[in-house]
Amino acid sequence: MVRSQEPMRMTIGKLAAAGNVGVETIRYYQRRGILDTPRRSEGARRYGNEDVRRLLFIRQAQTAGFTLEEIKELLDLDSGQDRERARNLARNRIDALDARIAELQRAREALQRLVGECATDKSGPCPILASFDL
Repeated sequence: MVRSQEPMRMTIGKLAAAGNVGVETIRYYQRRGILDTPRRSEGARRYGNEDVRRLLFIRQAQTAGFTLEEIKELLDLDSGQDRERARNLARNRIDALDARIAELQRAREALQRLVGECATDKSGPCPILASFDL
């Protein structure tokens, strides 16, 4: 069904609930240009299934670590069928996630080492607390 033929029946509150976000999040996405702001009908703006689909896409892309700018580009690509650009954005996100995972693994290893030192060295300040000391 074409969006103009789609029944617009949800209020912004119901759209927010469907996406598990707050109303202000919907408005923020609208200001950023990644969610449409429908015209008022009978005194209120009404949203449809396509709006829910788009909101859920935004939330899933955020969970994957995409920025709002990248999400806007992905949404724009959706209508343009530019698979190469979508793949490049995804590869860049994978690279960034891999770097973050490596960073978190180093932090985990350092904490594990400190836990071991804290358990064996019973004198002086706790090595865990001392490592975070200014």
